[in-house]
Amino acid sequence: MSLARNVFVQTFFTLGSKVLGFARDLALNYRFGGQGPFLDAWATAQMMPNFFRRLFAEGAFAQAFVPVYGKTRTTEGDAAAAEMASQVLAFVVAVVVGVSIILEVAMPWLMPVLLSAYIHEPRTLATATLMAQLAMPYLICMTLASLFSGVLNTLGRFALSAGAPILLNICTLVPLLLITDRHMAAIGAAAATTVSGVLQAIMLGWGVRRMGVKLKIHWPMVTKIVQRVVALAIPGAIAGGSMQLNTLVSQMLSGSDAGARAVLYNSDRLYQLPLSLIGVAVGLALVPRLSIHFAKADDAAASQTMDDGVGLSMAFTLPGTIALLVMPFFIIDATVTRGHFTSADAHRTAEVLRQFAWGVPAFVLAKVFTPPFFARQRTKQPMQFAITAVVVNTILGASLWFFLPTLGLDGTIGLGVATSIGGWVNVALLSGTLAREGVYAVSARAWGRILRLCAASALMGVFLGVCAWQYPLLKEVLWRKEVAVLVVVLAGFLLYAATAFALRAVTVAEIRGALRRERAAPGAEIPQMPE
Repeated sequence: MSLARNVFVQTFFTLGSKVLGFARDLALNYRFGGQGPFLDAWATAQMMPNFFRRLFAEGAFAQAFVPVYGKTRTTEGDAAAAEMASQVLAFVVAVVVGVSIILEVAMPWLMPVLLSAYIHEPRTLATATLMAQLAMPYLICMTLASLFSGVLNTLGRFALSAGAPILLNICTLVPLLLITDRHMAAIGAAAATTVSGVLQAIMLGWGVRRMGVKLKIHWPMVTKIVQRVVALAIPGAIAGGSMQLNTLVSQMLSGSDAGARAVLYNSDRLYQLPLSLIGVAVGLALVPRLSIHFAKADDAAASQTMDDGVGLSMAFTLPGTIALLVMPFFIIDATVTRGHFTSADAHRTAEVLRQFAWGVPAFVLAKVFTPPFFARQRTKQPMQFAITAVVVNTILGASLWFFLPTLGLDGTIGLGVATSIGGWVNVALLSGTLAREGVYAVSARAWGRILRLCAASALMGVFLGVCAWQYPLLKEVLWRKEVAVLVVVLAGFLLYAATAFALRAVTVAEIRGALRRERAAPGAEIPQMPE
């Protein structure tokens, strides 16, 4: 498939998951309230499962695993690749099982630290502890799912791995809709997280077996193969998961403020939408293609592929960024405010979301600039950059968290500022290194396209800003606030698309060419990686 086709396959199924995820979040906010103890407990219980899901299932581990598995399959054959994957699977699962057991046992002592705002509410802490323990086995399931996804992505199959998270949203939505008691609904939703993980692992394992790859159950051993894969995969997972590490830091810092974690949870769901839909999809699709180009020493094709990735990702990311910047309250109030979630909750969440929004292009570009390192098995450099970004985020976030309240401002806003700055630091380090090493620099043609996309986004932003200003009138004229936000977003997107075509930032011929299925030469699907 072409890059765009792979991206659209990934994006299509991810979009389905996000729609169901949005429905789940509506149910969560309606039942538990915007800044109440139940939603704080839910967000805390989901911290580790969400972190591992994004770190593993949404591309980071898979991106690091794909080149290693592809090289083994090409140089040593299918059987050797399956044996390598089996050994890695046994070792990684053993490690994650051990970590999960430790966390399960330690959670009653960890929760008062993670959720210190409720230190004097033992019932809330007990509920959050039980929810976290019920959701913890999801980590093990995501380890299995991530390796299965890596195998499928290497074979050019993206649909199952992209569609697997749909099961998470369906499973967690069921108890929220069927159980009326708030306490039992929270417990049931946490347990459903693990149930969904089991189903995802089974589905992806079936997909791998259907492709003829037979993985065996091994006793975990630290073989040379395992050492080689882990040496590449751990730095690669850290590098690809820098955004998730920054999010985890923000969540940890927010535990001392009642309601802050719920605000971050709702902001996170919105600003990470472009990252999940576009950044992850482009990143996963780039690795196999770049691996082929680098193996053939075809620098021109690699640069063209990267230009396509940058242009494609920004074409979809920039309008979303502008919308989150200029009309965050309009979006949140129109879609989430109902039940226990009030307009005051929406105002607080909107101000935090706005600070995350200007970092969204950086979060997506990091997913585009990391694959050239993965494809060349150079995972230590992006890991170092990711750690640098996390350090910047931690120091700045902690400083603003404690400083802003002295000025009468919400410290949670500082966490958004710090996360966005950390994202841009990471992109600067990634892109600067690629340019300095002569691997890739954004071409003049790609820069021209980005500038035209920015112009189209700016015009759309003016329109959305006026609409946000007239939000009270629009929700009356258009009958309901939900209808108002749909009409405004659709009109804004159409204006953006028309302007982008008028400025030739995008052309019909380019879209047709990008969607055209490519014919690969025999044996070219899985590249032989350089040492």
